[in-house]
Amino acid sequence: MSDLRELYQEVILDHNKKPRNFREIPDATAKAEGFNPLCGDHLNLSLKLDGDVITDVAFKGSGCAISKASASMMTTSVAGKTKSEADKLFHLFHEMVTGNGESRADPAALGKLAVFSGVCEFPARVKCASLAWHTLRSALHDEKRKVTTE
Repeated sequence: MSDLRELYQEVILDHNKKPRNFREIPDATAKAEGFNPLCGDHLNLSLKLDGDVITDVAFKGSGCAISKASASMMTTSVAGKTKSEADKLFHLFHEMVTGNGESRADPAALGKLAVFSGVCEFPARVKCASLAWHTLRSALHDEKRKVTTE
């Protein structure tokens, strides 16, 4: 196994064991719920928005290591961003994890999220990695529905 792949696994395991922003936001201005029936991943995402800016983002729930790490890293990546910046990041991330290793997404634009680049090699894990992101989009666009990866 390459040193880079081992580093990626360490980052994912760290975010799984010590997820960032793993809490509720009592006065959230936007919320969404997500569920991955294949893996049993379930999360509730809450946001505080000041106009178009995400001033706080948090999640609660349970799931596999990839799902929890993805939610943790997503929250740290979108905090302070505008809705449109978060949407752009969603598209870059989604392209990367579904790209079968041929993503056109610029790794520099994804920053630390590039640790999920190997997920595309495991199709069953794509839904685990993308659940939090689909749930974020639902909350940002006030879709008022439970997000599912079915």
